[in-house]
Amino acid sequence: MPKETILVFGSHSDDFVIGAGGTIARYAREGKRVISIVFSYGEKSHPWIKEEVTRSFRLKEAKRAAKVLGCQLFILNFREGKFWEDYQKNGNEEKLLAILNKEKPVKIFTHSGEDPHGDHHEAFKITLDLLAKMNSPPPVYSYSIWNPVSRKTSYPCLFVDISHTFAQKKVALHCFPSQWISVYTLIGGIYFKALSQGLRIGVKYGEKFFKIK
Repeated sequence: MPKETILVFGSHSDDFVIGAGGTIARYAREGKRVISIVFSYGEKSHPWIKEEVTRSFRLKEAKRAAKVLGCQLFILNFREGKFWEDYQKNGNEEKLLAILNKEKPVKIFTHSGEDPHGDHHEAFKITLDLLAKMNSPPPVYSYSIWNPVSRKTSYPCLFVDISHTFAQKKVALHCFPSQWISVYTLIGGIYFKALSQGLRIGVKYGEKFFKIK
């Protein structure tokens, strides 16, 4: 039997780890094929450094994190703040749609539409656009980065027990030394959410997602 494929969209190189790292590692341990597609290197995170240098070290960090979690990694070259524009250029929409139709993921994870970060919201928008054009669209789940409280309480929730993979998520988070400000700003919330979401399902650590489609 072919492996089930799980696809995770992320705006920047560390988002797939912050939002769904424990779940990615769990699915990989279960023998599923997990693919993380990152829209942008996030080269504007270090404006005092040449963009090609930033792309290089952010790619290396993301590759190390993906290896820790056990997923495959593809990074697109969308410009920060220009995701929707770049999505519609150079056949990018067709390329992404071809990947989805070929891989036939059983689940897709993406950013929350409530996330105030512009690139995160654009990633959400692109995901829904692709979903509408897929041959056989799978369920889609959203994860939170900069929106700790969701107002979309009418959405069904998916809780994943990451008690045995939270340690991998922590190691993967530390693969991003260039992003220490954002990662360490979020680290307290990451621990709190993992504990509180685990408590909801009677385990030590959990991750929560909203089923948006």
